[in-house]
Amino acid sequence: MVNTTLGIDIGGSAVKGALVNTDTGELASERIRKVTREPLKPKEIVGLIATIQKELKYTGPIGAGFPGIIRHGIVCSSANLHKNWVGEDLPALIRAKTGQQASAINDADAAGLAEMRFGIQEAHNYHVVLFLTIGTGIGSAIFLDGKLLPNTEFGHIEIRGKDAEYRASAAIKRIEKLSWKAWGERFTEVLKKYEFLCSPDLIILGGGVSARFDAFSKYLKVDTKVVPAKLQNLAGIIGAAMAAKESL
Repeated sequence: MVNTTLGIDIGGSAVKGALVNTDTGELASERIRKVTREPLKPKEIVGLIATIQKELKYTGPIGAGFPGIIRHGIVCSSANLHKNWVGEDLPALIRAKTGQQASAINDADAAGLAEMRFGIQEAHNYHVVLFLTIGTGIGSAIFLDGKLLPNTEFGHIEIRGKDAEYRASAAIKRIEKLSWKAWGERFTEVLKKYEFLCSPDLIILGGGVSARFDAFSKYLKVDTKVVPAKLQNLAGIIGAAMAAKESL
C-alpha cells in the first residue's frame, strides 16, 4: 500500500496541495493550485486547504508549509500574507476545518527538507548547506550535518536599507523587469552577505527560478558552490507532507 500524506504549500499568490508518497518523495495525485489574488485571512486560506482535501478525497494527516516563522504550530510572522495570521495556531485551524490531524512548518524549511532527502543527494556530503527558495520572497533553510535549524528567515536580512527579498526575489525581478544579468548581480550581493554570516559549504537554489539556473548562474560571483534544486516548485508540498508524517 502506498504511504501517502497530503502536503500543502501556502504561498503569497496561491495555495497548492497534493498527495505525496513520503517513502519516495513522488506525488501520488495531481497537484491542485488555488490562486489567491490578495492576502487572504486565516479562515479563507484554511477553507482552500479543506477544498483541496475534499477534491483529493483524502483522509489522514495534513502538513502545511507557511511563509513565515512557525514555532510549535503558532504563526509568529507573516511578511507576505495577511497580518491576521500572526498568533494563529495553524494546525488547530486545519484540524477544526477538516477533522484531520495537522502540522505546520516554515515553507522554506519544508522545501529544504525535501531537497535534502529526495533532491540533491550530494548535499549530505557537506557540513553546512544553505537552501534558498526564490519566489514572492526569499526563503531560507540551513542544515548542519543534515540537521535543520528552523526559521532562519534570511530573506529579511537588510541589504542597502531593504530586506534582501525586496531587492532580489523573483517577484522583484519581474516587477522591475530586470535582465538576468542585472538580477544576478543583485542576487550575488545577497549571497555574499549569506556567505559572510554562515559560511556555507554548498548553496542550493530552489523555487521557480531554479529551472532557469543556466540563464543566470554565470552572473553569480561567489566563493561557495551553488547548484539548482531538483524538485523546484514541488519541494514545498513534498517537505510539508514529510514533516506531517514525521511529527504525528
